[in-house]
Order: sequence, then structure tokens, then C-alpha cells
Amino acid sequence: MKHIRNILNSRSKNDGNFFVSIQKILGFKPKNIKFYKTAFTHRSMNIKDSQGHPINYERLEFLGDAMLGSVIASHLFTEVPSGDEGYLTKMRSKIVSREHLNELGKDLNLVDLVESKIPKGQFGDNIYGNLFEALIGAIFLDRGYKYCEKFIYKKVIIPYVDIEKLEGKVISYKSLLIEWCQKEKKTFDYNVYEDTGNDDIRHFSVKLSINDKIVSKARATSKKKAEEKASKRAFFVFQNQISKAI
Repeated sequence: MKHIRNILNSRSKNDGNFFVSIQKILGFKPKNIKFYKTAFTHRSMNIKDSQGHPINYERLEFLGDAMLGSVIASHLFTEVPSGDEGYLTKMRSKIVSREHLNELGKDLNLVDLVESKIPKGQFGDNIYGNLFEALIGAIFLDRGYKYCEKFIYKKVIIPYVDIEKLEGKVISYKSLLIEWCQKEKKTFDYNVYEDTGNDDIRHFSVKLSINDKIVSKARATSKKKAEEKASKRAFFVFQNQISKAI
């Protein structure tokens, strides 16, 4: 009996700490803490509800992504009345880019609240953005659209959204480089190969060639990251030419 009481007291203390941490991040009191618990439950916990449905942050991530896109779209629509559909779409993509969401999640130390059977040191960077989106999804279920909107304005729009700076921000160096090569009728090739070396984690290397000449090399933990890194290096080699052409 004493053992059970100790477990319950410990759980209550942990729940209380979680509530305080969430309230500090949100800036308001949650009404239903279970939504936020779900937002920080990793699939490795393998928890299911009474109907056998998985309980983890992935569905909330989907919902939060929609809420975030909606609020950002509304803000841009109002702030940039001269922007056409293409411009507004591109600007929204810059604001809700995976890189930016990961930075937001890191700033809030969201990974510290995750319940997972996987050591936190093994998570990739994307978990930070995933948790940020899941948190927004939890806010929507708990408090509705208006609270989502206030949170996004406070944490995203007010501190980070500068229209002039965003206009000059590159989302994908690879896309930009390919667009330039196609416009200038230049051939390009990403030669990607596995390059684990002495690392415990698998790595990939890439050699980027333009007009059959290697212009940059890069190495990363995924093919996509390696290609983007090589593209960024190539962009700075041809920056003046690309800026004039695009």
C-alpha cells in the first residue's frame, strides 16, 4: 500500500511539474492537460487508448501544421495587400519552413518535455519542429482558434516575421541552383554516395558538378542534407551570376 502511494505521489508531482512547464511556455493555464501530454508523447512509448488508437504527437502535428499555416496565411494576406497567390505562398513557406520550426522548438526546449523510450540524444533536428506543431494542435483542441492565433503571433509572427528580410531569404539552395542552371541551360549533376567513414551514424557525401566541372562537395547524415549543403556552397560561388539571372 505504501509502495502504491509513493508511485501515485511521484506521478502527481511529475504531472504538476509538466503543468507548470507547459503554462510557462504557453503564457496561460491549460484547461485540459491531456492534450498537451499527448503532444509530448513519442510513438516509441507505444501507448493506446481504450479503442486501440495510438496516443502520440503525430496526429496533433498534422492539426498544428494546418493551424499554423492558416494563421500565417491570414497575417500575410492582411499585411501584404499587393502580394499575389504565388508571392504569398512562397512567403508562408519561408515562415513555416522545417528549419525555422526546428529553431522555434529548440528555443522553447520542447524536447525536454518528451516522454520517449528513445534516448533524447538520438533524436534528429526535426523533432523540435514536430513538437512545436503538435503543441499548436493541442492548444487548438484545448482552447480553440483564438488562443492558437495569439500563441502564434507571440512566438512566431511578432519576434520573427519581417517581410523585407523574408523576401530575401532562400528556402532551398538546391531549388534555386537548379532553377538557375535550367534558365542558363547549364548541365548539373549531384553525385551522391554513402560515406560512413569512422562515424557511428551513416553519412552521405555529394559532389556537385555544373557543366561537368565539380564546383562543391559536402557531407551530411542524409542525402537531402548533403545535397542542400553542397548547393549552398555552390550558390556562393555563383552568387553574382544567380542574382542577376533570377
